[in-house]
Amino acid sequence: MKLLALDTSSEGCSAALLIDDELTERFERAPRGHTRLLMPMVRELLSAQALTPSDLDALAFACGPGSFTGLRIATGVVQGLAWGLERPVVPVSSLAAVAYGAIQEAAVAEGDGVAVAFDARMDEVYWGCFRCHQGLPEAVAEERVCPPSQVALPETVKSWIGVGAGWHYQDRMPGGVRERVVSVDTGMTVRAAWVARLAQGAAQAGRTVPAAQAQPVYLRDEVAWKKLPGRG
Repeated sequence: MKLLALDTSSEGCSAALLIDDELTERFERAPRGHTRLLMPMVRELLSAQALTPSDLDALAFACGPGSFTGLRIATGVVQGLAWGLERPVVPVSSLAAVAYGAIQEAAVAEGDGVAVAFDARMDEVYWGCFRCHQGLPEAVAEERVCPPSQVALPETVKSWIGVGAGWHYQDRMPGGVRERVVSVDTGMTVRAAWVARLAQGAAQAGRTVPAAQAQPVYLRDEVAWKKLPGRG
């Protein structure tokens, strides 16, 4: 399988190419550079493997939640490629992708939890809770956007770590949440390599969508964003 994965859902911009089990990635922290960087990253990855877009079997992208403007960029590129190449798409939760990264980098034990928090602005966080299951993140609660004071951890998982920039609000989170989290990493952000790893199994199992259904997930009503011009 040859799968191209993209992410522009946060301050990072990245593209990853997965060929069978060999993964290459380009990543740069550039909050305002997504449009400028993304396609050169794609071309560089393909060129390094002597491939053209038509050689790809599937496409994947971090579908959100995340930056409204950033999500639109990756969605537009993936939709354009998928339409033109007639290839299937795997949308991957940005929260789940970071949970996967935490499982890999922090050596999360089987059955333990990863609570992912992104800064959603307007004094809110995007919140996702996952359990490590065979090395992959398994959602144990519905993803949501809410004030830090309203986050919660499912009782079904006992040990948790917290990751994502939204944890800079941890002093405003309930004491019961903070007491159950053994460590926090606010620097972890989405990477296309993690998106690719999660998309690989989904693509092989046929859990894909056509280009028209490759849509961003905002969690927050788009109307709320329209009240804040220029915010992304």
